[in-house]
Amino acid sequence: MSGRDPDRRRTLLDAADRVIRREGPEASMAAIAAEAGITKPILYRHFGDKSGLYQALANRHVRTVVDLLRQQFEQTGTDLRGRARSTITAYLDMIAANLSLYRFLFHRAGAEDSRTHSQMTAIVRSLGEELGEVIAAASDGLDPVRAQVLGHAFVGMVQATGDWWLEHPEVDRTEVVESLVGVIVAAMSSATAPLTGPRGFS
Repeated sequence: MSGRDPDRRRTLLDAADRVIRREGPEASMAAIAAEAGITKPILYRHFGDKSGLYQALANRHVRTVVDLLRQQFEQTGTDLRGRARSTITAYLDMIAANLSLYRFLFHRAGAEDSRTHSQMTAIVRSLGEELGEVIAAASDGLDPVRAQVLGHAFVGMVQATGDWWLEHPEVDRTEVVESLVGVIVAAMSSATAPLTGPRGFS
């Protein structure tokens, strides 16, 4: 089947990227099909349905972001503050440079399609888990549960702040980055302190 042709799928995703970048996150499926020189039913046929197209776009772009962030945070020879700064800067730069695609994937597609929403949620959760493992490995004696809490907290905080910053372009990016870095460094500095509350949930 033509839907299994990776070159054809890549060409169609390229067309979708162009339309979304040009027309914004509200770009229509009809416009994407026209850009690719096919009809909308044929476009869907290549991906199974609209949800399949959304998920293919998510796989293409979100994994790129995740791989970049992992590379930045796991770099050696740099202290925590430097790694946090480079990771957050890379994330904000990427979403700002790909604003329409970011809003299409995290807002429109996720809101329209439950499967895409679940996929995006799973990717973000996976990044939090990976970051928690990195934190545990880099912090001698840190409880693994606390490392996971911090990993998910940092990912959620940066994502939410990035969303806010995109709506407030008048705010200097450096101020946003340094504010986030300060919170992360402070949290990590106190992470090895003894727990004073209950470990579980009642």
